[in-house]
Amino acid sequence: MQPQYDMTGYDGSVSLGTSRNKVLRNTYMLLGISLVPTVVGALVGMSMNFAFMAGHPILYTVGMFAVMMGLFFAISATRNSGLGVVLLLVLTGFMGLMLGPILQVALHLSNGAQIVGLAAGGTAAIFMVLAGIASTSKRDFSFMGKFLLVGIVLLILASVANLFFHIPALALTLSAVAVLLFSGFILFDVSRVVNGGETNYVMATLAIYLDIYNLFVNLLQLLMALMGERD
Repeated sequence: MQPQYDMTGYDGSVSLGTSRNKVLRNTYMLLGISLVPTVVGALVGMSMNFAFMAGHPILYTVGMFAVMMGLFFAISATRNSGLGVVLLLVLTGFMGLMLGPILQVALHLSNGAQIVGLAAGGTAAIFMVLAGIASTSKRDFSFMGKFLLVGIVLLILASVANLFFHIPALALTLSAVAVLLFSGFILFDVSRVVNGGETNYVMATLAIYLDIYNLFVNLLQLLMALMGERD
């Protein structure tokens, strides 16, 4: 007689692990695709006139926020269909367009191209290191969720307040805090996928994309303030 083994738990764990790896693989693939409309949007944005933003920064910010929230809700509602992917790519193109103003300012610096390259390279390096840690570490980083939520709420409130006060030192401080905060979000969001907290690759891509986007913007602002050379 052959010995009988209970393979239920083993098969279940293998199946679960395979499913999580598939979500992570699809997330990274869609994340890479989403960078294409971002780059295209950024190129278009660099050639646009953002005079309205300069004259009405608060109204512009509110309008952009409303568009983004609308797209967020639409993506969430269609996350299980192909339309969710299309809307995600629309959002990433729109986000690329919104990079236009800061890229215009950066590229008017004598070393602007170098700064943009450093910000992009730094963002990529931070993401690869932290995503690697979250993917290979056995540690669950979900404990960071409450801290990050409080941090992002405070960051948004402080950023809105600075739209009225225009304090350069505060803006610089907020950018530094944002770099740390969104680095933490990369650990948290990748870990959620790895540990099964997020099983939809469209929503996982959206979360990680926003982490990378905000990390890049704030790192760029820091480098412009610290390294920018005007003609």
